[in-house]
Amino acid sequence: MKIRKYKKNDYYAILDIYAASKLDELRYEDVKFELLPLDRDMKRLGQLLESEIYIYEHDGVIGYCANCGSEIRALFVHPKSRGKGIGKCLLEFLLSKIPGPATLYVAKSNAPAKNLYTQFGFEVVEEFETSYNGLPVFANKMIRSTKNG
Repeated sequence: MKIRKYKKNDYYAILDIYAASKLDELRYEDVKFELLPLDRDMKRLGQLLESEIYIYEHDGVIGYCANCGSEIRALFVHPKSRGKGIGKCLLEFLLSKIPGPATLYVAKSNAPAKNLYTQFGFEVVEEFETSYNGLPVFANKMIRSTKNG
């Protein structure tokens, strides 16, 4: 197991993990979403590429995470590698890189992710409507204050 900085040759592995994982975060929505591949989603790709990206390796790339300053922008684990504590490990790693309060955004309906974030001291501070691939999604802004960590 190794967490390391992103290299350009990790790009296609990230695209694959995103494609295998993205719709899972929207699976609790009332609407069925179609995947917009990351390399065609200029907003999310741009936000990712302007961030610090870290790769989780274990017999290949199986997860990644990213932050831009105090904002956690990505945390994805390939579905075949879930349930092994990798997401928790990536979150702990990112939080160690953020000296003060941390912020993230999550689909309001994504209870499993919100439960993980709550275990790490994050609290919902805002609800708002955004969109994914042209369809509306309610999301939560969550903040972890320094007093929690």
